[in-house]
Amino acid sequence: MYLHLGQGVVVPYRDVLGIFDLDNTSSSRLTRAFLERAERAGQVVNVWEDLPKSFVLCRHGAEAPVVYLSQLSTSTLLRRAENNSFE
Repeated sequence: MYLHLGQGVVVPYRDVLGIFDLDNTSSSRLTRAFLERAERAGQVVNVWEDLPKSFVLCRHGAEAPVVYLSQLSTSTLLRRAENNSFE
């Protein structure tokens, strides 16, 4: 199964560690620090050109986790994961 994050970006569902709402989680100092470190390390992939609504944390084997920024809401991503949908 795969999760479609938008703009043709698809990740294996088994690699998804978590789906997070940016509005809710970015109020945390720890989350902001994590995202800043990931961006400096080149581990952030912006799936959309607009303002992101969510981020998906994925692992790819033994490599460092990758953060995908998506304009899709967490509820849309979760629905896609549950339905295995490519809408």
